[in-house]
Amino acid sequence: MDFLKNIFYAVYELLWGDIITIPLPGGSSLGLSLLVLILIPSGIYFTIRTRFLPFRLFPEMLRIAVEKKTSSSRNSISGLQALIISTATRVGMGNLVGVVAAISAGGAGAVFWMWIIALLGSSTAFAEATLAQIYKEKDPLYGGFRGGPAYYIHQLFVKKDSKRKRSVIAILFALSGLICWCGISQVIGNSVSSAFENAFRVPPIYTTGALVLFAAIIVLRKNATVKVLDVIVPIMAGLYFLITVFIIIKNLGQIPSVFQRIFAEAFGLRQAVAGGFGAVIMNGAKRGLFSNEAGSGSAPCAAAAADISHPAKEGLLQAFGVFIDTIVICSCSAMIMLLTPEGMTAGLEGMDLLQAAMHHHMGSFGVIFIAVILWLFAFSTFIGILFYARGNVAYLFGDNWLSQTLYKVLALVMLFIGGMAAYTFVWDLGDVGIGLMTIFNMIALFPLSKHALKALADYEKQK
Repeated sequence: MDFLKNIFYAVYELLWGDIITIPLPGGSSLGLSLLVLILIPSGIYFTIRTRFLPFRLFPEMLRIAVEKKTSSSRNSISGLQALIISTATRVGMGNLVGVVAAISAGGAGAVFWMWIIALLGSSTAFAEATLAQIYKEKDPLYGGFRGGPAYYIHQLFVKKDSKRKRSVIAILFALSGLICWCGISQVIGNSVSSAFENAFRVPPIYTTGALVLFAAIIVLRKNATVKVLDVIVPIMAGLYFLITVFIIIKNLGQIPSVFQRIFAEAFGLRQAVAGGFGAVIMNGAKRGLFSNEAGSGSAPCAAAAADISHPAKEGLLQAFGVFIDTIVICSCSAMIMLLTPEGMTAGLEGMDLLQAAMHHHMGSFGVIFIAVILWLFAFSTFIGILFYARGNVAYLFGDNWLSQTLYKVLALVMLFIGGMAAYTFVWDLGDVGIGLMTIFNMIALFPLSKHALKALADYEKQK
């Protein structure tokens, strides 16, 4: 067991540990991990190649988001529904627990780097979602379509006339995804049980049991996922946004100083918690990726399922999803915490920190609100990641209900285990899973991106 754990943490260090260390004035240093070295240049590359798509085509993203579904294919989902599914997982644990973790470890400056990662990641999200649409397949089990990185990686490495049914890189991507989503399942269970224990003094066994039961009712049914998320996601995101706007208006005089603190700490003008400037960037980048998922290959698993008139339209919708996730919802969590006096949250971390901040702003109602909203965020995230898993399970084990059901049961077991004990290991499990997914996804994304760029040019020409 120790041997496997050592291998696991060796992989963790390879992905997230400092590969390059740049000395900075004042004795500080900037450590850059493999994933930061991949994701930030990739974001810059795709932003330039798409001619600054997040800014140039933002009005078009809004227009497509409100467009009605035109196809009547049985069991297919619209582009907006695919966006809602990916938003369910993006606007989930990363926005509450992830932002808390980033600010706890990297200070207020981590928020700035989360914004930068999101703006750069929008173009990456466009490229991978468009490719998922181009290489999607019909789904014989659930109906509609399926796909994602495993499928376009396969197309890159396996020739059309080959008898090979699978590609090694595609297999590694699919396995990494399933490992990552098991880790996230445990984080979900742990975060919800601790939040309800703080708010209502409810023992973890009851909270976790209820969460697992409700989740099982949804995920073990054939096509209940999309219908449930269509209702939950707009309500939970809207409520969270409105509460944050209320808190911002209530503390309007402090807003300039909050932004001053974010920018000051972002550039190392003030030493942040846990190691200064390097920790600020690393925690912002790591939690930014975990939150918006751009480049990781998660969201394309939903994007491929959309029945939409042009591949580039789904790419634009997923780019918009990154904006919703980080620029809007993550900023809400950051504002809630940074508008709280530092003395009131000193020594706290995780959900304790966020609930203490909400107690300061809204009293006991705030603590209850965060517990309930976290339950909704967690519930929707869990349902969303199991939608992602469909295509990956099918790629690995073929089209059969047994493998689909067994993975769902495994994820439900992980959800229960996570709720019953505090596992710091599960965050690392999620980080390793999403890190490996990113590596394997990027291997295919660069050589295939010409097809996504061609689709964008074609779409703009039609427009």
